[in-house]
Amino acid sequence: MPPFDAESAAKKVRLAEDAWNTRSPEKVSLAYTPASTWRNRAEFVTGRAAIVEFLTRKWSKELEYRLIKELWAFHGNRIAVRFAYEWHDHAGHWFRSYGNENWEFDAHGFMQRRMASINDLPIQESDRKYHWPLGRRPDDHPSLSDLGL
Repeated sequence: MPPFDAESAAKKVRLAEDAWNTRSPEKVSLAYTPASTWRNRAEFVTGRAAIVEFLTRKWSKELEYRLIKELWAFHGNRIAVRFAYEWHDHAGHWFRSYGNENWEFDAHGFMQRRMASINDLPIQESDRKYHWPLGRRPDDHPSLSDLGL
């Protein structure tokens, strides 16, 4: 719950990563306020139902999605995160998507605003760095910084 300190901000980031790695739009949407607003790349989304619709589309395109998030900064009710995720399309082409997110939370700890900037880098399957089974990243798996990403 805000205001965040280093420990609570890092925990919030890991909880978000874990939720997104489930690839369950409904589960992920519950971390957001009912009227949460997003900017994801050039798309604007408002409300939990729209979040579910957006994530359903996203994960029908981004297959074998695996994500790592890392705390960048925090202050009061805001957290900045950097992340990278790997996925492939239906043709089998692999990508690593890099991005930054700015999060703003309400007094109850629900995210009320999310702004994400993301770039996709085509990679060879042999260049993948995320090999854990689909789902939660294992605790002993290297972080973004450990991987040099």
